[in-house]
Amino acid sequence: MASGVRSEFALRNRRRCRRWLWLLLLGASSHAQTCQSAADMDASVRTALETVAKRYFEMSARGDSAALKQNSIASVAASFAGIEAAVKENQSAFTGAKATVRPPFLLTADGPEPLARAEFLCGVFGKLGQTKDSAVFVLPNLPRGQYGVTIIDVNGDKAVMTLTLVLEQEGSDWKLAGFFPRSSQAAGHDAAWFTQRARDFKTKSQNHNAWLYYREAIFLTAPVDVMSTLATDQLYDEAQAAQPADVPVNGNTVDLSAGGKIYHLTEIFMLAVGNDLDVEVKYQAADVSNTARTFQENTAVIKALVARSPELREAFDGVVARAVEPSGHDYGSLMAMKDIK
Repeated sequence: MASGVRSEFALRNRRRCRRWLWLLLLGASSHAQTCQSAADMDASVRTALETVAKRYFEMSARGDSAALKQNSIASVAASFAGIEAAVKENQSAFTGAKATVRPPFLLTADGPEPLARAEFLCGVFGKLGQTKDSAVFVLPNLPRGQYGVTIIDVNGDKAVMTLTLVLEQEGSDWKLAGFFPRSSQAAGHDAAWFTQRARDFKTKSQNHNAWLYYREAIFLTAPVDVMSTLATDQLYDEAQAAQPADVPVNGNTVDLSAGGKIYHLTEIFMLAVGNDLDVEVKYQAADVSNTARTFQENTAVIKALVARSPELREAFDGVVARAVEPSGHDYGSLMAMKDIK
């Protein structure tokens, strides 16, 4: 139930959807959905959402997973390991940090069956789509009910991040239905830095670098992947304009020739490790149990990728190649850029 994984779904629909499998949701069908922004909702509801969000944040800062579980909806409490791990991982960043709750959103899903694709348009929209005060949420398989989305800006000595809490109303209570911490920085840089770098690379016709940096900027701008705003939509438009033809997107593979063999690339994205910015590429593999052989194939993929796109040398500290079996089992190798000949 924690955030952190990028996906093509999260980046590809500029005006309508962002991806994240949050809430433990089941079902199909489609009915009505409405959204109220903070300015539209009853003052008592807004106060309740903000108060509960602060209380759950304080539980997280104390590392009190038991209390969070006790205050969760039944489906989340029954599968709480992900949230518990996220609480433990982020507790040190939360402790002593200043937490500010943004104006919340109230989502209402109506109908006798879960919504296969619930889309919520929040706030005021203009002729060209979103405005600075609007937001769009797209949630898959959403059961009927009322949901509060609260975003908390967390500023501390150890991290600058957001914590998005999804709350579901049960009687007079707001129960925890989703817990999504996300860093607002990568390798010490924020979304504005990545955006500017992306634009600089685009000016130099380094579209591979530009596209990867735009994607990181989008990720850091959105508190959670199922939410889009004017800012993320504008970045997505810029990313689309820079997208090279030879990158795997939308579930499609791209072929890469290396060492007399064709490798089917499935994903390529930026990976921040400490202060380093690496580029990671995943490819299909039948079997990774022979790690010595897989290491050689990873090395071949890394060298071929950089040979095909030498501009990567300017933007990244290293390259990770990860062979992935159909089962999902994988084996990865990292090479520093200076060692790639």
